[in-house]
Amino acid sequence: MNAQLFEVCLRIGDDALISAQRLAEWSAAAPELEEDIALSNIALDQLGVARLMLSYAGEVEGAGRDEDALAYLRDDREFRNCLLVELPNAGPAAGPHAPIDFGVTMARLLFVSTYQLLLYQSLLDSSDERLRDIAAKARKESAYHVDHATQWTIRLGDGTEESHRRMQAAVDDLWPYTHELFTGTAPSGLVPDPASLRAPWLESVTDVLTVSTLTTPPDGWAPSGGRDGRHTEHLSYLLAEMQVLRRAHPGATW
Repeated sequence: MNAQLFEVCLRIGDDALISAQRLAEWSAAAPELEEDIALSNIALDQLGVARLMLSYAGEVEGAGRDEDALAYLRDDREFRNCLLVELPNAGPAAGPHAPIDFGVTMARLLFVSTYQLLLYQSLLDSSDERLRDIAAKARKESAYHVDHATQWTIRLGDGTEESHRRMQAAVDDLWPYTHELFTGTAPSGLVPDPASLRAPWLESVTDVLTVSTLTTPPDGWAPSGGRDGRHTEHLSYLLAEMQVLRRAHPGATW
């Protein structure tokens, strides 16, 4: 097994898988019908990337695990997603049953999709052909995700006094978790150095926040650990819901 390539596939695939699960929570709950459909489609885009990456991870591992086994039969310590994507839609300090917050979802979508777009664009130069092929498809979808999040961030940030307050609160709450996106090491030639994506990401996100009349938070406390399997309690609740059917009926097929 190429351990480095396996780890790369898990990190990218798990980010997309957990993002898809969080976005799917808005099905039949979005503020308007068009947005309900839009978020569902973005969730499906993320799920598509997750399937491609986890399928490839299973092939690289060579242990007989397919995309379903990697998605449904791993415990939280085996997941390699960043902490940002697993936080609840109600915000990082909310309990598992707190009401979901649209501003939190849009702030996270802006942060994550901007990062993913930069990552996929960089992967077009990867030494691995399969990663290049996946990135070529995924970057087109990510460009739409960035645009969608940008429009809503501006609409809410530069909207009413209440929407501005809630959008700024969402940005402030999630900002510390963005630093993990740019930490760690990367196999040379396979994927870009995470730190190299920080400057273009910050420039892009800051431009959106400025237009939205929102303040870019200062850097400070920066939680991490997701890439090493050390997660918040929120991932355990998410996996319990996502995996319950497969675990309750092991080996079942349609």
